[in-house]
Amino acid sequence: MSSLRVGIVGLPNAGKTTLFNALSRAGAQVAPYPFTTVEPNVGVVPVPDDRLGRVAGLAECARVVPATVRFVDIAGLVEGASKGEGLGNRFLANIRDVDAVVHVVRAFESGSAAHVTGSIDPVRDAELIETELRLADLEILAKALSKARQNAKSGDRECMACMEGLERVEKMVSGDASLDREGAAETVMRCAPGCELLTLKPTLLVLNVGESPEEAARFQSELLSWAGPRGLPVLVVNAEIEAELAELDPEEAVEFEAEMGIEEESLDRLARASYELLGLITFFSIDSGECRAWPVPAGSTASYAAGRIHTDFEKGFVKAEVVHQDDFVSCGCFTTARDTGALRIEGREYVVQDGDVIHFKFAT
Repeated sequence: MSSLRVGIVGLPNAGKTTLFNALSRAGAQVAPYPFTTVEPNVGVVPVPDDRLGRVAGLAECARVVPATVRFVDIAGLVEGASKGEGLGNRFLANIRDVDAVVHVVRAFESGSAAHVTGSIDPVRDAELIETELRLADLEILAKALSKARQNAKSGDRECMACMEGLERVEKMVSGDASLDREGAAETVMRCAPGCELLTLKPTLLVLNVGESPEEAARFQSELLSWAGPRGLPVLVVNAEIEAELAELDPEEAVEFEAEMGIEEESLDRLARASYELLGLITFFSIDSGECRAWPVPAGSTASYAAGRIHTDFEKGFVKAEVVHQDDFVSCGCFTTARDTGALRIEGREYVVQDGDVIHFKFAT
């Protein structure tokens, strides 16, 4: 499986590229004026998982490979982007290519980077972005609906059901009804499979705060009140501090975190939250001195998981030797896990659990 692609979006000067640099240590250009980012910057970020190190240590693996998230820093969006304002058309094309969205909302003052609207208001900014995405989606839905209505004139029940389903989605996207992302996505996939709607992508709001705890708390409360009814999770970060941390040596970073009272880096939380946006779980494989974390959708079967490692594993699947990492750690090795019954033999329809350590047997 290729890395999950997460697009970092938001208004110009919201701190998107600063956050991207902190995540990827890529050194992308940051400047106090709009549209510094024209072509998307891309960086691959490991997903923190303490379980991987424990399993690798017990298995004496020399190589450890974590699951990854591919972050894409996309150009800032402005009001009117759905009509091509600013870099609107390019922005919308880039965001259609990602699997999930991290929407950075500005909640900090800066003397060097002016806010494009002149004041700090996270809820207003979040609504502006959402409105532009909805307007862009409504244009696409209008074309799909036109075709669906034409097909429905035949009286065919399936065509009529598709027309009615797309009309419901249009009503939701227009803001006249609560947006059921999962249900709407299923309807669109069934009735208009080539229709990529931006508002249906899994989305995480990242509130980029300054150094004032009082202001951060106030802005967080306001954004949570707006995001809650929309089913959007909110994560608070200080991208500038995280960028500074990213430039330090590990030992210096630990000291800095202790001084600042940071218990866990926001970037670790962001990487994990992004990984979870699409409902992914992790299983581990051990082979030839390598321990690797593999992302698969929750509910995946053993044969599907085998195919993520190599297509030959799925085609020639024979069985899976499975032990959960908790049991593997308790037992200390595969031999003890097998002797105590913690290691099981499962077939191709076994549903993989988060934290499973799996060795696949396949026929060539």
